[in-house]
Amino acid sequence: RARRRERDSERRAGLDQQYVEGFAARVRQVFPGCPPGREIEIAEHACQKYSGRVGRSAAAKALDAQAVRLAVTAHLRHAETEYDSLLAMGLDRWEARAQVAGAVARVLARWELGE
Repeated sequence: RARRRERDSERRAGLDQQYVEGFAARVRQVFPGCPPGREIEIAEHACQKYSGRVGRSAAAKALDAQAVRLAVTAHLRHAETEYDSLLAMGLDRWEARAQVAGAVARVLARWELGE
């Protein structure tokens, strides 16, 4: 039984890695201007098991462009703006998101255009 559980665990890990790679490829397809390697970072974070993140949703598992866009938007909010600092200063997440929305939209547009 232990050996079977181990094999099943290895199989699931392989399937999950395939999913992350597929999600990363979809990020690259939807956002051709995404810097090389960032699509993997985005996919690994968004698709983390048991996280409740967008990458674990049914839409994301179907590699839906809107789900990919949500994952990239979340990544940009944290990686390319002062969003986390705004939260640390006491703003609620909706206020902080509103303040960084323009910066996020500009990067999304560049990445979508392949710039």
